[in-house]
Amino acid sequence: MDPSRQPPNPPQDVKLICGVRLSFAPDIAQVMQDLVVNGMFSYIVTPLVHPKLRRDAVGISDNRQSPLTRSDLIMESSTWNNNVVGEISKWINPDIADPFSRRAAENALIEELQWASHLSLGAVVLPCPQLERSHNYINIINRQLCAQHYNVGVWIRCPLATEESLLNPEDVSADPWTAWNKLWTMCKHHSNLGVLLELSESLPDSSTIDKWYGEPVKALEIPTSVFLTNSKGYPVLTKPHQEVIIGMYKKNAQLIVSGRPRHILGLNPYFLYLQHLINRIPGQTMKDEFEAPFYDYLQSPLQPLGDHLESQMYETFEKDPVKYAKYEEAIARALADTPEEKTSVVMVVGAGRGPLVRATLRAAETSNRQVRVFAVEKNPNAVITLRNMRSMLGWGDTVTVIHTDMRFWNPPELADILVSELLGSWGDNELSPECLDGAERLLKPDGGISIPYEYTSFLAPITASKLWNGAKAFKEAKYMETMYVCKLHCFSNFAPVQPCFTFAHPSWNKVIDNESGREKFALSQKGHTVPQKITTDTGTRINNDRCRTLSFRATMDGTLHGFAGYFEAKLYKDIMISINPETFSTGMFSWFPMYIPIQLPQQVRKGDLIRTTFWRQSTSTKVWYEWAVDSPHCTCIHNANGEASPINLTTN
Repeated sequence: MDPSRQPPNPPQDVKLICGVRLSFAPDIAQVMQDLVVNGMFSYIVTPLVHPKLRRDAVGISDNRQSPLTRSDLIMESSTWNNNVVGEISKWINPDIADPFSRRAAENALIEELQWASHLSLGAVVLPCPQLERSHNYINIINRQLCAQHYNVGVWIRCPLATEESLLNPEDVSADPWTAWNKLWTMCKHHSNLGVLLELSESLPDSSTIDKWYGEPVKALEIPTSVFLTNSKGYPVLTKPHQEVIIGMYKKNAQLIVSGRPRHILGLNPYFLYLQHLINRIPGQTMKDEFEAPFYDYLQSPLQPLGDHLESQMYETFEKDPVKYAKYEEAIARALADTPEEKTSVVMVVGAGRGPLVRATLRAAETSNRQVRVFAVEKNPNAVITLRNMRSMLGWGDTVTVIHTDMRFWNPPELADILVSELLGSWGDNELSPECLDGAERLLKPDGGISIPYEYTSFLAPITASKLWNGAKAFKEAKYMETMYVCKLHCFSNFAPVQPCFTFAHPSWNKVIDNESGREKFALSQKGHTVPQKITTDTGTRINNDRCRTLSFRATMDGTLHGFAGYFEAKLYKDIMISINPETFSTGMFSWFPMYIPIQLPQQVRKGDLIRTTFWRQSTSTKVWYEWAVDSPHCTCIHNANGEASPINLTTN
């Protein structure tokens, strides 16, 4: 069975966490009992103060003996915290022209926000700001978010579409996202700020929906008016609405039902339909189960010459059902292209705990060829495993384990096939070019094969507020100039991916593609432009420095938070592995993409040119990347001289 075609696990029926929005709850404790304790919902969304209770700016309302709102004593603190999302009064408008009314609105907004904090609510919902007159409103929100002990999540209710935005899709000012983005930007993308997105009866185009995937959407509100009624009288949704709900649910947005029920059984049928919809989502594959804990989790890339992987990490990667199957196929094809009577010398450089050694032995059996294998590994702990494996599996003289750095080993004979898995999430970011350039002297210059023989990095501009906030949370500026390995989840592309840097091996098969300017593999260098070499104090080496400018045309409005990085690798002939979304090797999970941030997010309009330049630089001791954007707005050059994020060429 093809491991890349493994079926998902059967769906698991899970209790849907779903809220219900109420216009007001006169007896909130009873409502909680009916809808949450004895009902199907997990929490309620309700105004903190009676909607008709307005306040003045001269103290008259404050002098009343009647309370502002219900007491916090009617429910336990844990109930307020876990089962109630508050809603700010709709009449509050701190940007109204009249100064007395404005002052009353300011005081009321602060009062209600502070009451939400006093109740220890998990979140409080505020109206979407007006685009033109909302600066005072935004300023008050920002002051509360920045207050030392204000830990309540602030959710801004935004409609997915309005009548005006649907009638005038090209009018940016009519798009609710524009108003949200103004607030989001002025509040410096605060991590406690999020969106409560309200599903509309008529849906906008896909690009409008897609850009919300990169925003911090905490919940999706589904009005009962959006539902249709089937022949049995039960609520259902159209297929496009189902897709939006499932898409947002997969991005970790909670669901909230709002509006008057149109069914005799009340709101329960709406919940049951949503529960049914979510339970129809296919169960997780092995790949999904592996990746789920790492969604949008930023990890620093390995220092490949300094870090020794632990056994648990090796074990995890060895479970990949696709990567080693592809490698085995490539090695088998390469061996099959040799004469039957030949015993091929195969060197596995960076052998780890031996998965490629085992793949080589299986490939030899499949292709009915004889091999002599050298397993070269610098990690002393992995070498112990290899030598134990050699003894336990009876490899005998077929496999020789070599404990050394591949770049400095003097072999007793040269290899017919050089096999490696030195690729990083962005292809060359774990020093594969430098390691394989140093190891190519192990390979026969006449007909020697490198697996892989070519790999290319790819880039796409993305909106991904959660990722950007994650890098910002590290506080120090250098972390905004660091590339991260990350399983991208809550993000959206502005444009399709484009190739960036390409590397080919061995060096006598490297040429420059005259059309793209990138390096590529060719069977002969004759008639081609050959890459230059660098002469240094330590000798002559292949020049792996690069510079490439890429231009993207934005397909939607949004906030540019950086770039997503991927790679493709050609193993042998047409056999390849890829994490590029357009050519992804289905089922493979050994590599997550890269997230490459920019220091300051940029506003991008549909049709804007996004132009970026990336550099790969090196000295005798380190390799690093630099990057900058010059359209639609200029940024600084990130990671200049590798000061924030170098990749060391020396072994610790």
